[in-house]
Amino acid sequence: MKVHTKTITVSEADLDELKHVNNVRYVHWVQEVAREHWEILAPEGIKSNYFWVLVSHFIEYKGEALLGQTITLKTYVLHSEGVFSTRVVEFVNTSEKMIVRSETKWCLM
Repeated sequence: MKVHTKTITVSEADLDELKHVNNVRYVHWVQEVAREHWEILAPEGIKSNYFWVLVSHFIEYKGEALLGQTITLKTYVLHSEGVFSTRVVEFVNTSEKMIVRSETKWCLM
């Protein structure tokens, strides 16, 4: 399994009215880290002819992230069959506590 990681620091723009990271921001990060992983792994000929579309998305919130905190995103493909791929993204804080876990199903077009 090929794992891709990315570290982010929570900014003011990431927060909701409760001063936690906005749920929409997590979804955006899921999409961005998935795209980055694809860009790293796929050969140019494949990337120029194919793209991924999101089929379904499940996200579980286990904790919160606050302004200034550093979060590590870890993504990998859990399962792949035909044109479908299931990807996991885990968000972990500096205490190694998982705060969010996402599982998404993608279709290669």
